[in-house]
Amino acid sequence: MSTLPPRAGRRCHNAINPLHSTVYFSPDLGKELGELGIDDSNAAYFAARSAAMGAVGPGAVTAAFYNFNHDLVARHLPAVWSVASPQAVLDARLRVADTTLRRLLGEEIIASAELAEAAELALRAAEGCTRHARPLHAAHADLPVPEQPHLAYWHAGTLLREHRGDGHLAALLTAGLDPLEALVSHTATGKGMSPGWVLATRGWHRDDWDAARERLRGRGLLDAEGELTEAGVALRSELEEATDRMDAAPYEHLGAEGVERLTELARGFLFTAASAGAFPDGLIGKD
Repeated sequence: MSTLPPRAGRRCHNAINPLHSTVYFSPDLGKELGELGIDDSNAAYFAARSAAMGAVGPGAVTAAFYNFNHDLVARHLPAVWSVASPQAVLDARLRVADTTLRRLLGEEIIASAELAEAAELALRAAEGCTRHARPLHAAHADLPVPEQPHLAYWHAGTLLREHRGDGHLAALLTAGLDPLEALVSHTATGKGMSPGWVLATRGWHRDDWDAARERLRGRGLLDAEGELTEAGVALRSELEEATDRMDAAPYEHLGAEGVERLTELARGFLFTAASAGAFPDGLIGKD
């Protein structure tokens, strides 16, 4: 039985994960990887997020990332590793995290006792993560923890994000949602990526999107206007609850008081970053 309030782990994740993800939206990522010779934005993303797994090919990345069109992944992998090694990419990614967090949070927060406290709490939570059946988390768990608190916090956020993400993929499989159906149904909640962002970054086409919507309508999960039906709302709720169960270990390990404090701190950092323009316009929404 859980010792935490309902959805406490999810709330903590939702406060930490967006700040972790700013690295992948940062102009510094294109700059740093461009200096390594990786000029394409898709190639930069695939390399930066998968480098912890080594010089993997497209199959491993399509499997681990779940919602990308395999053809897009195969366009850039394994070719990107002939341009830059995984270690060079990991080093560049950490430089991006440093530059990006300093810009978004400011030097006062970077040097604060609160950020050091958040890093300690997040790393303690990550001690409770498990490696089995979690390839992206396990690969990142083999990386050294950076010494500087803001980078240690970002590293811990990576571990917690990929731990939950790996579990979420198991929930999607159990629910029978293929990669694009998962995206379409999430977008229909109003909390997922907008269709424009999906089509621009995941390698899918409008015909693919429309076909996925039709499949979901056929299952009674979407109505004629593309809104979630009662069954669709229930399925998305069940998905998150199943993910919560598979992601409970780190937050149980940290304990209720620690989770509450980490969530409080993380929300403050996230608000500061969002106010500094951390996220692009039009990222989230149904249109």
